[in-house]
Amino acid sequence: MKRPIHLNALRAFEASARHQSFSAAAEELNVTSAAVGQLVRSLEESLDTLLFIRKNSGKIRLIATDNAEMALPDIRAGFEKLQLGLTRLQESTIKNVLTVTTSPAFAAKWLLPKLDRFQAICPETDVHLDTNLRPINFSVQRIDIGVRYGVGHWPGLSAEKLMEEEVYPVCSPSLLRKQRRFHDPNELLNETIIHDLSMDAQTGFPTWTEWFKKAAVTEQKIAHNIQINNSAAVLQSAIDSRGVALARSVMVRDDLASGHLVRLFPEIKFNSPLAYYVVYRPECVGLARMKVFKEWLFAEVAKEAAQPGVILKGGT
Repeated sequence: MKRPIHLNALRAFEASARHQSFSAAAEELNVTSAAVGQLVRSLEESLDTLLFIRKNSGKIRLIATDNAEMALPDIRAGFEKLQLGLTRLQESTIKNVLTVTTSPAFAAKWLLPKLDRFQAICPETDVHLDTNLRPINFSVQRIDIGVRYGVGHWPGLSAEKLMEEEVYPVCSPSLLRKQRRFHDPNELLNETIIHDLSMDAQTGFPTWTEWFKKAAVTEQKIAHNIQINNSAAVLQSAIDSRGVALARSVMVRDDLASGHLVRLFPEIKFNSPLAYYVVYRPECVGLARMKVFKEWLFAEVAKEAAQPGVILKGGT
């Protein structure tokens, strides 16, 4: 009679296959290497099949067999489903907490200034904001919902477009007064140009090079450059009169309205090919707290769109 297959044996198998090592799997699972090896052997005996080929080249490396490799995606999907089930069982203890992930810049410049309005309509919900830049596993880290900037495709997540944006140069009023207004885009080449590298590797992220082409600036030899990998810091540098920044309209709206920054050359229209998306796991679409927050996000965007435009002068 075959032994029953236990969940711990499947976990040991999946971790060993991922790390190609019993010892590394043991460290992840917080057990001994011998225990992981025994669990895998018990699984092999129960299934009456070999799961790994052991290669010894000074250090033992585990290579999953063809059958094992084919089974791994389903096993991993099963663990994700189990995690989701456990999360739902814990709803009674975390139902008043909404975990939201965004970039630090989007949180600082758009979400946080509005968050009190969400808390006013949902006073019983506490918002946990995750602004870590590292890749996030929504299931493992129990993320309810997020806002991401890109082309709209993130593996394993549903994405709904929240808003598009325009890209244009901005500077501080004091810098503009010093220059007595810019009359031609070519004049920007004599200024310190602030570059946003927050998504430098993202295909389609708008750059100064593209804006200059749009503005028919053929000579692009810039006098001075500052490169910053945070969109909020880019705008702050412009506010501090350190140069001219290429601003994203969603991020810069409040700074323009308050007069901290001035838009230059508003007649030159340059729409970003990227947009902001609300993202979430498809299986969580029915969670009440997530639905309320998603509806609130779209309502805030609609409210901004309905407001009179900010008067932006200084580019002509």
